[in-house]
Amino acid sequence: MSKINKKNNFTYSVSGDNLEDDFTSSIDIDKQMYEEDIRGSIAHTQMLAKQQIITKKDKEKIISGLLAIKKEILSNKFEWKSSLEDIHMNIESRLYDHIGEIAGKLHTARSRNDQVATDVRMWTKKICVQIISKITELQSSFVKIAEKNIDTILPGYTHMQKGQPISLAHHFLAYYEMLKRDLNRFQQVYSSADVMILGSGALSGVNYPVDREWLAKELDFSKISNNSMDGVSDRDFIVEFINACSLVMTHLSRFSEEIIIWSSEEFQFIKISDKFSTGSSMMPQKRNPDYAELVRGKIGSVFGSLFGMYTILKGLPLTYNRDLQEDKKHLFESAATTIKCLDVTDGIIQNIKINKDTMLSSAKNSFILATDIADYLVKKGIPFRESYVIISNLTKELTKKNIMISELTINDYKKYSQYFEEDILNLSLETAIESKNSIGGTAKKIVEKALNQAKKEIKITTDQYEKN
Repeated sequence: MSKINKKNNFTYSVSGDNLEDDFTSSIDIDKQMYEEDIRGSIAHTQMLAKQQIITKKDKEKIISGLLAIKKEILSNKFEWKSSLEDIHMNIESRLYDHIGEIAGKLHTARSRNDQVATDVRMWTKKICVQIISKITELQSSFVKIAEKNIDTILPGYTHMQKGQPISLAHHFLAYYEMLKRDLNRFQQVYSSADVMILGSGALSGVNYPVDREWLAKELDFSKISNNSMDGVSDRDFIVEFINACSLVMTHLSRFSEEIIIWSSEEFQFIKISDKFSTGSSMMPQKRNPDYAELVRGKIGSVFGSLFGMYTILKGLPLTYNRDLQEDKKHLFESAATTIKCLDVTDGIIQNIKINKDTMLSSAKNSFILATDIADYLVKKGIPFRESYVIISNLTKELTKKNIMISELTINDYKKYSQYFEEDILNLSLETAIESKNSIGGTAKKIVEKALNQAKKEIKITTDQYEKN
C-alpha cells in the first residue's frame, strides 16, 4: 500500500509487513543499475535547468546530492532498504536526507516508467560492450591455438563417426566463425537498446518543455523513442539480449562437449589443465572436466531466462505493468552467466595440452581417406555414384580382413578397379587435406588466409571498442 513518508513528504510503497515488502521489492536485483540511475538523474536534472523548469541553484544542489550518494554506494556505506522497493526510490529517499525538500524537484517531468526503461537500456548497452570484448578475447585465443596447430591432423567427424582428415586449426576456426556471428548479434542488441526513453513520462509524454534530443546526446543514445506508450513498455531488446546470450552459450556448450569427449580416456586427444579439472572424491586416478561440464550445464538457466521473458511479455496490455519488474532478474543473470562462461572457456583453451600424436594416430587407423579415393576414380572418369559403390565395397572387405588402406598395394587397388594407377599410392592424410583448397576448406593455404582474415577482424573490433 502507498503511504506518505512523513520525514521527506513524498509517496512510496511501504507496508511495514516484511512479507509484502520482500514480495514487491526488487532492490536486491536492480541496485546493479545504480550508476545508470544516477547518471540518468544527473542528465535529467541538467536538462530541467537548461529548459528553465528548475533553477540553476536547485540543479547544483540535486547533482551534488546525487554525487554524494554515488560516493556512499561505492564505499559500501549506502543502506539499501527493501521497503523503498527499488533503486529509484532508494536513491530519491536518500537524496531527501542530503538536500531536503529540493529533492522533490528531481522527479519533475519524469516517471519511474521512463526512468527504469532508460536505466535498463543504458545497462544493456554497457554489458553488450563487455560481452563483445569477452567474445573478441575468446576469438583471439582460438586464433592463437589454431596458429600453433595448422599442421596438426585429426579426424573430422559427422554423426560422431570419422569422416575426413582435417587440420586442428581448421577445426578451431569453426568456433571463431560461430563467435563472429555471436559478436554481430550483440552489436545488433546494442543498436536495439540504443533508444532514449526519458521524456515519455508514465505513458503519454510530459507536460513540460523537455529537450529529449539533448538528453539523448548527453546519455550517449543515438535514437529517441517515437511513441511514449511503446517506449515505457518495450522490452524486446532484453529478449534479443538473452537470445544472443543463449546462442553464444550454445556455442560454448558445443565446444565444452567436444572438450569433454576429447579429454576422455577413449579419445585422449587433449589434456585439460588441472586449473580447469577436478579430482574424484572416491576414485584417485580420475580428473574430471568439471568446468567444461558446468559451462555445458549452465546453458539451461539462460534458456530458462529466455523463455521466462517471452512468458512475461506475451500477455501484457499497454503500457507498463508490474510484471516487468521481473525482466531484470532474467537480464542480469543471463549476462553474468554468459560472461563467466566466456571467461572459463577462454581459460580452458589457453591452458589446454594437445596430444598431436594421438590425433594423428586416430586419423591413420581408420578409413578416413575413403572419400578421397572415390574422388580419385571420379577424376579418372568414373561417375561418383559408381565410384562410391566401388570404395564402399573396398572398405567393407578391408574391415573384414582387418587391413588398413595404408597397407594396400597397387595390385590390391586394381582388384577393385582398373582405373587405379601408381599415383594412388601417393594419397595420404596430408595430400587429402591439401586437396581441400576451395574457399573455406581445410587446406593449409586456405586456413592461413582464414587466420590472417580473423586477425584483421579482431583488430577492427578491438580498435572500435577501445575508442568507445
